[in-house]
Amino acid sequence: MITTDTLVIGTGFSGMGMAMKLREAGRTDFVVIEKADDVGGTWRDNTYPGAECDIQSHMYSFSYELNKDWSREYSGQQEIWEYMRSVARKHDLYDVIHFGTEVTGAVWDEDRLRWTVSTSKETYDARVVVSGIGGLHIPNIPDLPGAESFSGPRFHSAQWQHDVDLTGKKVAVVGTGASAIQFIPQIVGDVAQLDVYQRTAPWVVPKHNHDIEGRKGAFIKRLPGGTRAYRNAMYWLNEAQQLAFTGPLQNVSKVMENKVSDYIRRTVKDPEVAEKLIPDYRLGCKRILKTDNYVPVYNRDNVELVTDGIEEITADGIRAKDGTFREADVIIYGTGFHVTDAFEWVHVTGKGGRDLSKTFKEKGIETYLGISVTDFPNFFFLLGPNTALGHNSVVFMIEQQTKWIIAMLDEMDERGAQAVEPTSQAQREFNDALQEKVSKGVWSQGGCTSWYLDSQGKNRTIWPGFTFRYWWATRKVEAQDFAWEKAA
Repeated sequence: MITTDTLVIGTGFSGMGMAMKLREAGRTDFVVIEKADDVGGTWRDNTYPGAECDIQSHMYSFSYELNKDWSREYSGQQEIWEYMRSVARKHDLYDVIHFGTEVTGAVWDEDRLRWTVSTSKETYDARVVVSGIGGLHIPNIPDLPGAESFSGPRFHSAQWQHDVDLTGKKVAVVGTGASAIQFIPQIVGDVAQLDVYQRTAPWVVPKHNHDIEGRKGAFIKRLPGGTRAYRNAMYWLNEAQQLAFTGPLQNVSKVMENKVSDYIRRTVKDPEVAEKLIPDYRLGCKRILKTDNYVPVYNRDNVELVTDGIEEITADGIRAKDGTFREADVIIYGTGFHVTDAFEWVHVTGKGGRDLSKTFKEKGIETYLGISVTDFPNFFFLLGPNTALGHNSVVFMIEQQTKWIIAMLDEMDERGAQAVEPTSQAQREFNDALQEKVSKGVWSQGGCTSWYLDSQGKNRTIWPGFTFRYWWATRKVEAQDFAWEKAA
C-alpha cells in the first residue's frame, strides 16, 4: 500500500493544474495516478482526423503558463497535447505520476478519516482525494440492434482505429456531435460513400480559424505583455456571449440563428437537405459547434444525410426506420460521451456506506461549488457538476477550483481538522440557487434535450453565468458552510 496525503486522479488539464498548485503551495506529499501511459487526458486520447479545440488557444491554456507560439487561433489536438507535455516536463510532473494505474474504487474509513483507493496496480491510502477525470472520457456508444453482427470495423471517434484504411470504403457515421463535424470533412474525400445518420441537427456556426501571423502574430509574440493582453481580450470577448444564454440579450441569439440558417440555405444546394441541417431549437440549448468546412460536405455526390433513425445494424450495413438499407464497410460513432451519467463508472463509497453514483442517481447530481459533496469528506472534484461552460474556457474554471482546494487544505491545517465536507444545508442552498438560474437559461427553455441534462431533466453540467462570478464564489472558503472533524 502506498501512503500519501493527497491523491490526484488524472493528468488532463485538471490533474496537471492540481499538481502544479500543490507544489506551488509547498505541498509535496502527493501522488498523481493516470490510467494511460502519458499526460494529456482528452487531448491524448482523441486523435481522430481534424481534432481541434473550439476555444481560442490563448484561452485554452494555463494562465500561468502562457504560450506565445500557438500556430492557429484554434489549435489542433497534436499542438495542444504537446503544450501539455511541455508544461509537465517543465514542472517535473512526470516524477510524481504513476502511469498505467486505473482507479477501480475508493472507500472512506470513518475511523481513520482517510480514503482507501484501489487501482489496477496498487492500493493507496490518502487523506485527500482530488478527482480530475473530467466528463469527456467515457465514450457513449449507442446500443443499436444488431451492432455486434456487423462484419466490418466499427469504432468511436475517441478510439479511432488509424490502421483502418477508409480509402474507397462505404462509411456510415452515426451522430453529428462535436467530433463528427470535425472528422467528416477530413475523410469525405477518401471514402467512396459517406452516410451520415443524424438524430438531431446541431447549431453549427462559422469558426473562422486561421494561422496566427502578420500584425496579430507580431503583437502576441514580440510585444512585451502582448500574449497576456491578447488572452485577456479573448476572455472578455467570450464572456460577453453569456448574455445571450441567461442575460437580457437572449433574443439576440435569434439574429445569429437566422444568419446561420441563411448560411446553410445558401451553401447547401439541395433545399431539402438544407432544411434537415437547420435545428428546430434555440441556439445554445445544446452545445454550439464551430466549424468552417462541415456544411459544404453535403454538396458532394458521395454524401447522404439520413434523418430517419436506425432500425438495425446487419452484417453488411444499416437499415433505417423507413426501411431503406444502406451498405457499409465501416461504422464510426460520433456520439459523444457519458456526462451526467459518468458517475455510474465511479465506485466511491463515503460515510455510512453511501455510494456516490447511487446518491447522485436517487437524489440528483448535487455538489457544493461543483467541487465537494456532503457525506464524502475530503473528496474534491475538478470540473465537477455544473462547472462546464458553453461560452468560455474550462481551464479558467479549473484554475479557480485548484486554488480553492489549496485554500481548503490550508483552512484544514489551521483548524487542525482531519476531515471536511459541506453541510447538507449549504449544499442544498447552493444547488437551489443554481437550478433557479439554470431554469431561466436557454439550456432549459430552448426546446431541446441534450447531454447537459440528467435523467430528471435538470441541467447538471453547465455553469449558468459569467465565469468571473465563479471566480468570486471560489475566492475564499466559507468556513460556516462546512462540517469540520478532528481525528479522535
